[in-house]
Order: sequence, then C-alpha cells, then structure tokens
Amino acid sequence: MLKKKLSKVFVLIGCLGSSVSLASDVWLLVDTEKLNMEVKKGEKTLAVLENIAIGRSGAGKKSHRGDDVTPLGNYRIGWINQKSSFRKFFGLTYPDVDHADEALKQGKIDLGTYEAIARAHTSGQIPPQNTELGGQIGIHGLGSANLAIHKTTNWTHGCIALTNEQIDLLSQWVEKGTLVTVK
Repeated sequence: MLKKKLSKVFVLIGCLGSSVSLASDVWLLVDTEKLNMEVKKGEKTLAVLENIAIGRSGAGKKSHRGDDVTPLGNYRIGWINQKSSFRKFFGLTYPDVDHADEALKQGKIDLGTYEAIARAHTSGQIPPQNTELGGQIGIHGLGSANLAIHKTTNWTHGCIALTNEQIDLLSQWVEKGTLVTVK
C-alpha cells in the first residue's frame, strides 16, 4: 500500500514540476521486466506508472496472432479509442517493418502483406492489423476487468494494461504519434 501511495506522490510531483505538453519529445518507456512505464520528456522522467500488466506469455518476439506475447520494439501511438471497453485504448503501430521482414523470410506472410506494412510505416499510417503477425496491440486500462487479477498476474493477449486511474493520467501526455519503446 505504501509503495502505491509513493508512486502516486511521485507522479503528482512529476506533474507539478513540469509544464505538461504534448510536445514530440514526450515518449513512453515500457519496462516489461520491472512492469512499469515511464513517461519521459527527452531524458527527464515525468512520471512512473507501476504494476502494469503485459501479455500472458510475457514479452519478447511476437511470432503470430494469438501467442499472447507483448512485442518488444519501438512503436508509435497509431490511434486512440477514448470509448474502449478497456476505458481507453492507445493502439501501437505493430507490426513494424522488422517484424514483417522476419515473417516474410520465414514464409509467415506474403510479399503483398509485407509491402502493406512497409508502406504504412513509410507514410505514417497504421499497419494492417489482421495479418498472421497479429494486431490490435496497445496500451489500455481495465475498464470493468478485475483489479485483483491485474495486481497479481500478466493477463493480456499482448497489450500493456494499466489501471483505469493510470490510463486516465497517461492521457494527458499521449497523442497520436507518441513514441513507445517496449523493452
């Protein structure tokens, strides 16, 4: 309980100590081992959101739709759904060109799918979300999901889950195009 309160205090200090803006140098660093997310402006940490949840199968190299793995890499927020059943959903630009390149070499996707993914990234669009590589990976809240389960286990199908309170707080910094690094 004290850890949670200290986290909230840190977040508030971070908010009060800086001017909050949606400048392009605000980005998110997701640590899948520590299970936290840092909101950063350049190299300065504005807030730390602790006790996040990731995919049921952990984090790593996502190999196919339904593997429940949170993919590592650098993504952008491609779209924002303010009315998600998970309260809010910040969709990531997964799959990226590196994932597509590997999948093409392994025969998991065809050349047309690879080109569609590459074209989307080149033009700043959302890559296809219905390929064999999976899609609809993002950062979201709980909605009406069980907070007790969230606190004790990684439960998503590859997304990064925050509490409803945390996703609301994160909303002040995130916009379409925000960089998200998942390590």
